[in-house]
Order: sequence, then C-alpha cells, then structure tokens
Amino acid sequence: MATIVQADVLMVDLTPKVMRTDAIQSFVSQETPIVRLTDADGRVGTGYSYTIGSGGPAIISLLRETLLPAVIGREAEEIEGIWRDLLLTTHATAVGAITSLALAAIDTALWDLRCVRAGLPLWRLAGGAKPEVPLYSTEGGWLHIDTDALVADALAMQAQGFAGSKIKIGKPTLAADRARLRAVRDAVGDDYEILVDANQSFTLSEARRRADMMAEFDIGWFEEPMPADDIGAHVQLNTVSPVPIAVGESMYSLSQFKDYLASNACTIVQADVARVGGITPWLKIAHMAEAFNVTICPHFLMELHVSLTCAVPNAPMLEYIPQLDEITTAPLKIIGGRAIAPSVAGLGIAWDWDAIDARSVAGLSAKIGGS
Repeated sequence: MATIVQADVLMVDLTPKVMRTDAIQSFVSQETPIVRLTDADGRVGTGYSYTIGSGGPAIISLLRETLLPAVIGREAEEIEGIWRDLLLTTHATAVGAITSLALAAIDTALWDLRCVRAGLPLWRLAGGAKPEVPLYSTEGGWLHIDTDALVADALAMQAQGFAGSKIKIGKPTLAADRARLRAVRDAVGDDYEILVDANQSFTLSEARRRADMMAEFDIGWFEEPMPADDIGAHVQLNTVSPVPIAVGESMYSLSQFKDYLASNACTIVQADVARVGGITPWLKIAHMAEAFNVTICPHFLMELHVSLTCAVPNAPMLEYIPQLDEITTAPLKIIGGRAIAPSVAGLGIAWDWDAIDARSVAGLSAKIGGS
C-alpha cells in the first residue's frame, strides 16, 4: 500500500455532439469534474463525475474545500474506509446529488489507482464476469426527433449489431407516443429491443395508460415513469404493468435501491456510478439486485460503465451515449454492436490531457498536498 500525497481537481465543460431532449429537460452541456490522486510511489489514479448543464462548481467546491484535503495521507487501498469516512464528513449534505457526484470523482480515482497498482483492468479486478456486453443506443431516440428519423436511426443501429434502441416518450398525447413506437417496431421487426424512457414525467394514472399501450409493441422496459421519490406509486405500477419497470438514474444511495427492490417497485435497476457515489456503492447495488434476481442496466457514462457491466453477471446491456470523445485519445471499442471491456490496467479511459487542460474551466482547478 501507499499513502495519497497529492490530489488535483479541475472541471471541463463538454457540449453534446447531438441535441438531447427528453420530457423534462434539454442537455446543453456536460460539466465533468476530474480528480487525480497521486500516491507515495508516484502512481496516479484518475476519476471523474458529471452534471447535465449546472451544479459543477458546487461539486468542485465540495471536493476542493472538504473532501480532497481529507484524503491526503490516507492509504490508497483502504477504499471502503475512505468512502465511509468521506460520507460521514458530509453527513449534513448526504444523501444528495452534489455529495454523491463529488464522492464518485474520488472513488473512481481510487479504483483506477488500485487497478494500476495491481496491473489489472477494472472489469477483472471488480469481478471479471465477461469481456464484452451488448449495446443499446439512446442517441437517436431523443424526444424532439421526428418519427422518420427515429426509424432511420433504429435501423442503422440494428444493422451495426446493436441489441436495441431507446425511445424517449412524453408527448402531449398517448396517441403521439404510440405512433412513434409503432413506426419503429414495424421497421425493426420482432427481434430487436425497443426501450422507452419517460424521465419521471407521468402521474400514476398516465403511467398505467402508457404501460398498457406499450404492451402492444413488446417494449423491453418502461424507464423512469414517475418521480423517483414516489416508491408507493411505483409499487402500484409495477404490480399491474405488462412492461418491466426500470428505475435508478435519479437515485443516490444503496438504501434507496434496497427500498425499491424490497418493495417490489421495479424489475430493472439503472444505478449510475456517478450519482450513487462511485464504484464502491455501485458494485453493492449490482450484487444486491442479483440477490433479488433483478438485472442492472446502468445510466449514461458508457466509458466507465462498460467495465462495471462486464464485472458483474446480471448486467445484460450497456447504454450507448458518447460523453468523453473530445477529451480522450481513443473511443469505446465496439465490435458487432458489442462493447469490449478495456484490457489495460485501470479504468481503461485514454485521457487526452492536452485537450483536458485546454478545456479546463478557469478558476476551478486546484492542487491539494504535494510539493
């Protein structure tokens, strides 16, 4: 083991390659806090987090002023202890999005450092269940995209070997959502997954109506049908829905997933490694879901989630939404519609530090410790 002697933090603000809209928001940017931890042997671990358009400076402030100073002098291999101590340090602001996103930047850096020290890729060190995972695409299914373009994208992804496409729903009428789903199903046939995402936009009664409609098209899952903090409504919906209910991108702790699973409020969990506070809690959620015979299909962050979905046995698909192309030297490796887990030691993300430095937001960088 080696102690952590220096921590560096900065933030880049990335513009999405395509317009991204859903039933409640439009993605104007991807603020990406990045943390680098250096140990006494000179080895470095890099971690990161993200927001959709706002809140990044608050995460940087929490990292710079509170969390990273508490990491200096800690043994890098004591990841569980560090995570728990940092959570207690921020108990007045946990559980919550900003705290979880800040914790995730540190925790992913610690796991990267652990893998570098061990000479192993993350997917193997974290479990080693499988070397690759099927992809489904969200990039061509945003709510503003017209029906012909939805169909064209789904056909293109199908031709590339992708397992499915996700279509955003939440049009003003059920008929409008039905028309979009019917067009895609008619085009791709029966052997291609169509998934839908409402981004928490429905009431219980409307979610029940739309779920019944989805059964007409053999929809693979109904994602975030209602506000995530209403477990009772999800229990009622999951009890009667002919379509599997998926939740998780707007949940921030292990306990929230426990409550959903124990209450039979969903059949698929979608824990986001950044929003739950890092790899340490993500793996616990994945294994807890496995104990309930439930799959985990994580939200966003495909460049990191590829290794985690390959680490565990109950993660059947990975979401395709490129995030890091502008600040990496190599994209996610895809062969025949399947994402290949990186084989290099660490997270397997090929950071482009020149591009990162050029895009770093002024006034938000800091170095803690070091000489």
